[in-house]
Amino acid sequence: MMRLGPAARVFAMGTACDMRKGFEGLWALVTHQMGRDVLAGDLFLFLGRDCRRAKVLFFDGTGLCLLHKRLERGRFACLWKVRRGGTICLSTTELQLFLEGCALVGTVPLSPAPLAPNELRCSHS
Repeated sequence: MMRLGPAARVFAMGTACDMRKGFEGLWALVTHQMGRDVLAGDLFLFLGRDCRRAKVLFFDGTGLCLLHKRLERGRFACLWKVRRGGTICLSTTELQLFLEGCALVGTVPLSPAPLAPNELRCSHS
């Protein structure tokens, strides 16, 4: 089960990925190119060169899970069009929109920045 609560973090690879890669190949990309730990519970998004296929790798607490989606019509938003290379951070809402085919994901911020704990304090009058 994908954890898509507010604490879940989503990291997208900022370049095209070989969609033939499976669990081990994507694990290596997360570890060596993105500098992240797959077992931390984060979600990792990979997009094919033609933007028709996307994969999400995540650890659900008992094992690795791999979601693979191929669009029958249209293309996914090209995440590296604006920022080439590195890692792109998305909110869980942006990931859901991305997987639905929303073209705005990655080009403009669609979610507000997360609040810091000191911003949650209530003022007493």
